[in-house]
Amino acid sequence: MAAPTNSDDAFLADLGIKPELSRRMGPFGNFAISFSVICILAGGMSLFGFGLGHGGPVVMLGSWIVIGFMTLLVGLSLADVVSAYPTSGGPYFMADKLGGPRWGWVTGWLNLLGLLGAIAGIDYGAAAFAGAFAQLQWGITPTDGSTMTIFGCILLLHGLLNSAGVRLVNLLNSISVYWQLIGVAVIVGALTVAPAKHQSASFVFTHFHNDTGFSSPFYVALIGSLLAGYTFCGYDASAHVAEETTDAQMSAPRGIVRSIWVSWAAGFVLLAGLLFAMQDYAATQNSATGVPPAQIFLDVLGASGAKALLLVVIVAMLFCGNAEVAAASRMVFAFSRSRALPGWQSWRIVNDRTKTPTRAVWFVIVVPFVLALPALWSPAAYGAITAINAVGMTPAYGIPIYLALRKGRAYQSGRWSLGRWRKPIGVIAVAYVAVITAVFCLPQSTPITTDSFNYAGVTLLAALLLAWGTWLTRGKRDYQLTAAHTAQRSEAMLEGF
Repeated sequence: MAAPTNSDDAFLADLGIKPELSRRMGPFGNFAISFSVICILAGGMSLFGFGLGHGGPVVMLGSWIVIGFMTLLVGLSLADVVSAYPTSGGPYFMADKLGGPRWGWVTGWLNLLGLLGAIAGIDYGAAAFAGAFAQLQWGITPTDGSTMTIFGCILLLHGLLNSAGVRLVNLLNSISVYWQLIGVAVIVGALTVAPAKHQSASFVFTHFHNDTGFSSPFYVALIGSLLAGYTFCGYDASAHVAEETTDAQMSAPRGIVRSIWVSWAAGFVLLAGLLFAMQDYAATQNSATGVPPAQIFLDVLGASGAKALLLVVIVAMLFCGNAEVAAASRMVFAFSRSRALPGWQSWRIVNDRTKTPTRAVWFVIVVPFVLALPALWSPAAYGAITAINAVGMTPAYGIPIYLALRKGRAYQSGRWSLGRWRKPIGVIAVAYVAVITAVFCLPQSTPITTDSFNYAGVTLLAALLLAWGTWLTRGKRDYQLTAAHTAQRSEAMLEGF
């Protein structure tokens, strides 16, 4: 049974935070937002073509198992810290509490840029899938301009839905869980029972395919693991809505862990189902729709079946983007509450009627649209900007875990705790975060050209320079984790006179 709201609010007050948001989200809703953001029907589908060229079936399924397990360890470790600090700020608040303001500032900027890049990537991907559907249904050939227009409409829809309040967001996230799980069952079931040939188990579990230009199978397997690496992001959403969740010290960490293992299991079934049903490897990779899974649907089920399943995927992507907007807006609200963003006075305002940070919602709608505009001229430029998604968010998860480990016995866990397993799991989690972040930055094909260059490393470096530069120019002067910290600093200054 959930703890009374006033207990949650009292705990927030102990952390120096004045409760302002509407606490209408229960344990299932908290799990649902992270599950919706991970969204295997978005990541698994969008990156399916990448996986086919970067190792093929054996790497796609093998890395899904390994990366999913390692992500679960990171999630367990992060959940331990979230229980101690269940606030909308998520990783940056934890990092500040455990390591000081500079750690909090850098973590906050990495997390924020990652969230904004995620919205751009998710909703632009949904627009691309919508374009593929339009081509199948009406024969309309997608263009960069039409995709950008659809992308803008999707962002506008998500802004309106999130402005209505957390109750609607919670309802949509709950529907999203069932939509995704039933959707996976429907897709895999339809592809399985259709009267078409199926690939052998040997092909699905052992076939290696390499279009990267690199000769090392190990290296290809490393970069091929990014199908899973990019998909397993965003589970910090459970932390960002903690101030709107009942019994947050238990519900938020449980939401993180459950969202990972459920996505892990369902995603494996989805990928295996698609691989068993694939009819022609090369034709799937070079599909005229631009969406390899859509080609599998076409080959196995025909146009009508393909359109129906494509709609299932598109709706799941819309749910995913909507949940990401909710999480990112809470991050903007909290970071502004700490005076970290330019114009923070505006972004931290909460709507009196909906108890939602409405202005922060529109902040995270406009910025991703601007970030995606370079796609009109250069896919490489767009990829460089949205690459901050994983390379920003993943280190932001590892930093508070590392700082909690560094605290040693001085660290006080919350009600949800790993206990004696916290240190060994935490050490593995931090090491994994370092390794996967480096893998995110590796070249993904050769020869390396302007279009094929992996800009993730450059983007991460730019994000770190931005964080450090803004810390020197305004963070040291303005940043305060909470109003209570502001008061403490004022008192300390007065005592000095």
